[in-house]
Amino acid sequence: MKIIYQNLGLIDYKIAWDYQEELFRNIIQYKTGESVNPSENYLLFCEHPHVYTLGKSGEENNLLISQEFLKKINATFYRINRGGDITYHGPGQIVGYPIIDLEIVKLSLKEYIHKMEEAIIATLAFFEITATRLKGATGVWLDVETKGKTRKICAIGVRASRYVTMHGFALNVNTDLNYFSYINPCGFVDKGVTSMQKEMQKKINIELVKEKLITNLSSEFGVSIIE
Repeated sequence: MKIIYQNLGLIDYKIAWDYQEELFRNIIQYKTGESVNPSENYLLFCEHPHVYTLGKSGEENNLLISQEFLKKINATFYRINRGGDITYHGPGQIVGYPIIDLEIVKLSLKEYIHKMEEAIIATLAFFEITATRLKGATGVWLDVETKGKTRKICAIGVRASRYVTMHGFALNVNTDLNYFSYINPCGFVDKGVTSMQKEMQKKINIELVKEKLITNLSSEFGVSIIE
């Protein structure tokens, strides 16, 4: 199976969300017989201007600032239709949106998320960052066995309907972590947030990270990812 890769660059959150919805809807309409036009599966990479997004089960009080302060820091806020609580997206972060029919790749939703995490863990290992999972939470974490030092480096939030996925992951590469101080990230009040830049104490080549992510996602999902 092949997946089409598109790098959308720095793009407004709502524009990217609408584009996801269009690709997502096309696959579902073909699956349900509403359309006779087959739709490709996609992997979208992008960065967003400063934005906070709240999942459908999230608590709005995990956004710790007012609408006025949002404007002051040049950020926007959206309540969206993925799982999970609140997170931040911004420049220097790789946001990945796989829009995939899981029935074609023969994965359950749980397996899909696990393999996505595994690809991110393998990517971080290439850069000599040891990452893992945190029991009871999605995403990719560091130092989960050390009380007071556990911190998230990659958030994951997915929507699926008729086994078709959208939304995905946000990996902090050269991200301005100050923006996380205005929220309880993913609803946690006792866990930190980090980035590859912070862990390595230097700016990271974000294009190289994208290359490694594509290779590892392709391997984990058992697909060919092509431009």
